[in-house]
Amino acid sequence: MKRSRSALAPASFEALARMRRVLREQTATPASLHQAPHKPKAPADGAMLFRRAVADVVPLPPSNRADLARPRPKPIAHQRRADEQQVLVDALSDPWDWEAAVSTGEELFFSRPGVPTAAIRKLRRGGWVLQGELDLHGHTGDEARVALAAFLNRCMIEDRRCVRIIHGKGHGSKNRLPVLKNKVRHWLMQREDVLAFCQARTVDGGAGAVLVLLKSSTR
Repeated sequence: MKRSRSALAPASFEALARMRRVLREQTATPASLHQAPHKPKAPADGAMLFRRAVADVVPLPPSNRADLARPRPKPIAHQRRADEQQVLVDALSDPWDWEAAVSTGEELFFSRPGVPTAAIRKLRRGGWVLQGELDLHGHTGDEARVALAAFLNRCMIEDRRCVRIIHGKGHGSKNRLPVLKNKVRHWLMQREDVLAFCQARTVDGGAGAVLVLLKSSTR
């Protein structure tokens, strides 16, 4: 019996089987593995993109309004305002002895220990330059007390050494007694910044005014 021509040797079958396996593996492999790696795009230039976006923008026509500079607000002296508000806290007390408050014929004079005699003599003679003045005419007792405290606080801030306080002679008060004069004396004695005070000379007000020597705020 003759062998058929279409019959293949066993080796040929093995070769075909290997080829089929290779073809199946190639079919199962993703195509992306055979492609070249993807290169990332370079970031876009922001300035260039902005110029492109505003390329068609048309500037507004100039307005007919005047460009006026607005005045800047003035600075607020917060420390000075705080000092003035502190006046109510530093309000001076009235003398408890009413007879002493209405006494007459006594010259106003006060000096703290340690003040040189030459400075007192100079004050009595009017040798100190007056750097400020407070007129208490027309003030009530409470108004005068607050005004005096505010005035002395301002003098310390501005480093004034000698000032005059006009308290009047009491001719317009009840019973024509110098109540305000003696209250001023009592108030001044309570202030640590007051070194000395004395009645003013006749040309400076006489019995209706007092000259006050203050500490230097720079020391």
